[in-house]
Amino acid sequence: MASLRAWMSSGGRRRRTGPGALAQNQIAALWRLDVALREKTQWKMLYESAARADEALCLNVEDLYLQDKRGRITAKGGATEWIHWQSGTAQLLPRLIAGRLRGPLFLTGRKAPAGTPTLDVCPATGRARLSYRRAEEIFEVSTRLLANPLASPGDIEDLDGWTLHRLRHSALTHDAEDGTSTPMLLARSRHASVRSLERYARPGVDAVARHVAERDPAARRCR
Repeated sequence: MASLRAWMSSGGRRRRTGPGALAQNQIAALWRLDVALREKTQWKMLYESAARADEALCLNVEDLYLQDKRGRITAKGGATEWIHWQSGTAQLLPRLIAGRLRGPLFLTGRKAPAGTPTLDVCPATGRARLSYRRAEEIFEVSTRLLANPLASPGDIEDLDGWTLHRLRHSALTHDAEDGTSTPMLLARSRHASVRSLERYARPGVDAVARHVAERDPAARRCR
């Protein structure tokens, strides 16, 4: 299998701070934020699984295979697909589920209003499924200072944060930087064509710096 590296060598409110991948240190800073368990679990899942935000928000408790670290989602056209996560998400999910057997995985903090579709209401708590709009809003506000490290906390209302899609973009870009094969990236992203991967095949500043440093003749002689 040719890696994506070989392929690369051959050829809301506001749209916040661009759609590109976050650097590894920005991801690390995100995990250090003091946020609710729901957000911590959701963000970890989006990054570790490279899932689309709407796919994760549509997950139900009964869609989870906790021992296998994967979840069943319904793709466009009604096809069943799978997302896979790592230990960070796996450690948080049991606390988030808290013994629930079915119903939406990510819930609002209040009872569902009258008229909410039954599929979007937790039968155990009566709370509604968290909406994409609300999830995006929370992430954007929570990341404003991370996206603007030189700004003052007093200016937070005027700042722009990150979008949830950047977690998926970052996961796939970091995979590509680490040499993940093209077929595996297609499977992870669930894109139909290699061409769709072009947006993730752009190494970030840190990756370019590592690449140059690893090939520095003087540095190699010093080892």
